[in-house]
Amino acid sequence: MASTSSLYEVLGIPVNASGHEIKAAYRKLARTWHPDVVSVNQKDMSANEFMKIHAAYSTLSDPDKRANYDKDLHRHRQRPFRFSSLNSATMAAASGYGYSGRNWETDQCW
Repeated sequence: MASTSSLYEVLGIPVNASGHEIKAAYRKLARTWHPDVVSVNQKDMSANEFMKIHAAYSTLSDPDKRANYDKDLHRHRQRPFRFSSLNSATMAAASGYGYSGRNWETDQCW
């Protein structure tokens, strides 16, 4: 998978996708990229991709996290930004802390 600019693109779904569509996309991608189902020579790459997919699902499947992410995504699309919203959201979700809504550029919380 190529580097993408949003969690919706990671899962290959539209921004207005339903919870069922999010889950279906996650399950399809998980079956493809899970480290237990890929060949031995692709384990490292698939582990990274699976973590991105899981982080996207973790954020988008939770209504509160998704609302915060959508608000942040909309804000970033209205003005130029230095950091990808995917990086902060993905890293937060992958670390198990969830998406906090913290603005790392100005070091402020809202």
